[in-house]
Amino acid sequence: MQHTNIFESYLIGEGTFDEMYQGKEVRTAYQGIFNFLKSNSPEDLTMKEELSKRLFMSQGITFTVYSSGEGIEKIFPFDIIPRIITADEWDFVERGIRQRLKALNLFLKDIYSHQFILKDGIVPTDIIYSCPHFIREMHGLKVPHDIYVHISGIDIIRGGDGTFYVLEDNLRTPSGVSYMIENREITKRIFPDVLRRNAVRSVTQYPTLLHKNLKSLSPRQVANPTVVLLTPGMFNSAYFEHTTLARLMGIELVEGRDLVVENHKVFMKTTYGLQQVDVIYRRVDDDFLDPLVFNKESVLGVAGIMSAYRKGNVAIVNAVGNGVADDKAIYTFVPDMIKYYLNEEPILSNVPTYHCADPEQLEHVFNNITSMVIKKTNGSGGYDMLMGNSATEKEIEDYKKAVLKDPRQFISQPIISLSTSPCYINGKLTPRRVDLRPFALYGPDGIEIVPGGLTRVALKEGSMVVNSSQGGGSKDTWVLA
Repeated sequence: MQHTNIFESYLIGEGTFDEMYQGKEVRTAYQGIFNFLKSNSPEDLTMKEELSKRLFMSQGITFTVYSSGEGIEKIFPFDIIPRIITADEWDFVERGIRQRLKALNLFLKDIYSHQFILKDGIVPTDIIYSCPHFIREMHGLKVPHDIYVHISGIDIIRGGDGTFYVLEDNLRTPSGVSYMIENREITKRIFPDVLRRNAVRSVTQYPTLLHKNLKSLSPRQVANPTVVLLTPGMFNSAYFEHTTLARLMGIELVEGRDLVVENHKVFMKTTYGLQQVDVIYRRVDDDFLDPLVFNKESVLGVAGIMSAYRKGNVAIVNAVGNGVADDKAIYTFVPDMIKYYLNEEPILSNVPTYHCADPEQLEHVFNNITSMVIKKTNGSGGYDMLMGNSATEKEIEDYKKAVLKDPRQFISQPIISLSTSPCYINGKLTPRRVDLRPFALYGPDGIEIVPGGLTRVALKEGSMVVNSSQGGGSKDTWVLA
């Protein structure tokens, strides 16, 4: 079987960095998987692809797409060809994420206490106070070990020259780690020998590390603190992840109705009576966490939980109010935070970003709109954004009107040509755009980053949008030892 049969349609776009090919040569990191693919027929690979789908189906690995008001549960799309990262590349990314998280954590501590960074004019005061995720109730609240960002998923992209950029910081309730774990388990089934021969570093230790960190945050000095995972419920798009992580850590999965606050302490209802809860890994957004403080209509949270948090009787992971640090309008100031708090130059670069609230920057955006992407500062999932190069004139005009109504809520970035990675689609290898979400855990002993992460892939030909809700999928991420 000649490899040209499967590779003949592999055409790399001009100005695109391809993860597998450098010119016409296969990169060293991909040589092992390239040789394996070359020695297998399309029929063999299609059988492996079908096996992966059956495994995903049998294990109920799903996500929910909200379309036209309906929640549609789907099997998570998975591409069988791994995305491979060399040890040197990973070392660079890992150092950059550690540096970034240290600065962001110091920023959160500062912004909810002395606010030195505002007084010194590094970050504009109005951007902070106009942020909907700046929680005034957090001001002066002491969090365990001064750690706000316990769990993060930093989105990394690669530009046309191979440079790594941070696209956004996810510091509230980042999702996707269960798919990282399940992707590796599926790969072990379909490529067992290839995985071993390439000396790929493990990602399966994530639940153990997370559980260790959660227990270390307990305000009570007990041998076995009670840790729970608080979920909005089975209709949440990431409910599969909530159940998976609770099962792998051996902790209780609870909803708001399963918890109660008495005497500023949180208790879990059990068949044996009330059991005090020490640590809550919450997957409920701030707005719905406590109806006495935030949204009074919420039935997802726990009435009084903020009073228990303020008294120091329960640890909440991630800390409340983190959204002020991953607001896309704040994102542009992260390099300045790194210099201000750490006295270091940023290792990882930001994508150039324009604030639509600034008249000069907005004029530049509108003048170059066909080469820009405009996003809401608190949007997610690939929704509510404009890709200028593919939008119609009417879509552009309508979006301009929305921006002009409230410019503070929008930022713009030049459209970056995301790197491509080989995908097995319709019996052939073809390049598709990818990004990377590594997951970092910040505990009392420091920052631990699982070697790999979730590689999201734009499965639609020509698409730059990797979000699963917009037709994207994922693939296993191999970090070589």
